[in-house]
Amino acid sequence: MAKAPVLTPQAEDFPRWYQDLINKAELADNGPVRGTMVIRPYGYGLWERMQQEMDARIKDAGAQNAYFPLFIPQSYLTKEAEHVEGFAPELAVVTHGGGKELDEPIVVRPTSETIINDYFSKWVQSYRDLPLLINQWANVVRWEMRPRVFLRTSEFLWQEGHTAHVSYEDARDYAARIHTDVYGDFMTNVLGIDVVLGRKTAKERFAGAINTLTLEGMMGDGKALQLGTSHELGTNFAKAFNTQYLSKEGKQELVWQTSWGVSTRMVGGLIMSHGDDNGLRVPPRLAHVQVVLMAIKGDEAVAKVRELGAQLKAAGLRVFVDDRVDTPFGRRAVDWELKGVPVRVEIGPRDLEAGTAMLARRIPGGKESVQISDLAALLPKVLEEDQAQLLRESRDRRIARTSDVSTIEEAAEAAIAGGWARIPWADLGPEGEAKLAEQAVSVRCLIAEDGSVPQADDAPGNLAIVARSY
Repeated sequence: MAKAPVLTPQAEDFPRWYQDLINKAELADNGPVRGTMVIRPYGYGLWERMQQEMDARIKDAGAQNAYFPLFIPQSYLTKEAEHVEGFAPELAVVTHGGGKELDEPIVVRPTSETIINDYFSKWVQSYRDLPLLINQWANVVRWEMRPRVFLRTSEFLWQEGHTAHVSYEDARDYAARIHTDVYGDFMTNVLGIDVVLGRKTAKERFAGAINTLTLEGMMGDGKALQLGTSHELGTNFAKAFNTQYLSKEGKQELVWQTSWGVSTRMVGGLIMSHGDDNGLRVPPRLAHVQVVLMAIKGDEAVAKVRELGAQLKAAGLRVFVDDRVDTPFGRRAVDWELKGVPVRVEIGPRDLEAGTAMLARRIPGGKESVQISDLAALLPKVLEEDQAQLLRESRDRRIARTSDVSTIEEAAEAAIAGGWARIPWADLGPEGEAKLAEQAVSVRCLIAEDGSVPQADDAPGNLAIVARSY
């Protein structure tokens, strides 16, 4: 009788496979309140590496980190009508504190445009104070009706950037810079996901924005996942909070603003983009454990992996030494396979006699015997090869499963079949977008004919990317 698989096969039940992997790879658990999650150490390690890589790029773009309160007076949200309308169904509201009813209800932060603008209006006096570029790493709460760990939870972790500028052009260009140089670069070159950078339609735009830029990734089942957004807010919030500056010409002007964010949803995207029936596959540039050194058995093997671990760490690799020889080797190997560590280096008594180690590569698969003395030089090359393979697989999947169509019916059919469709926006339009929504299909973004991000929704030649999504 064949042994039952550790995970439900993707082809059999992709959502069940996803949940199995999260559990078996010890990434997260469901929290005690519906829609919340507990991120376990290995899963949080992935998020920490995402934070590190993103934070460096955000600071290179000139933004500084700050922190704003979790609790927001409800009256703040009502100042921008479109904003409050967009978030109203998701709000968590506190009405009592300290055993007493509050004079004014407090909203638990769903996003921080309103409270940050209240302070921007105090901090910005002159054009010399601009641009004001602020980012915060925080948690937010949006009451989720259909929760799924990492993808849609009532509380999640994220970064949110908020900026104020002297002009529309400055704000537009900064939102685009975040979109490409921060998010696009990170998702492509670190996460190894071949994201499409595009513009949201008016229907899909962030509540209170005049333009939303998005990054859409194709998951292993062909559905789309929005991995990040960068918004041009125009002067909508500046008007609501009277955020003005004295221009060089001595006139009071409203600031132009942006906001932008990515969240722990990226962990879900990582899983669904790169995972296979054996578990997760972590891109080497992201992995907080790039190499696990495994002693198979014996005191000499334990001593060797510890020694080798110190050498490889000194060479700049992120290494974990697994010297738990009292736990069966096969069980440990399966656990690391599930967690998707890019490379395992296995050393036992016979390997030591020969001066070799068994190199197991998670991403392409397979094992080979290598000289222990060659590992320090070999591993960085192997890791870069495997990083490139994941991006190549992601790009190949997107291209193979994207169809060019000319009718609404064809677009819906392609999406329902588990792929993406490209259709001229002129042939679809808002009416066609509404018809697709009736079949749980959405316009993920608009792109120009050359694949770039269009400057306007109705720019000639715009193509709509249509898909089912998470």
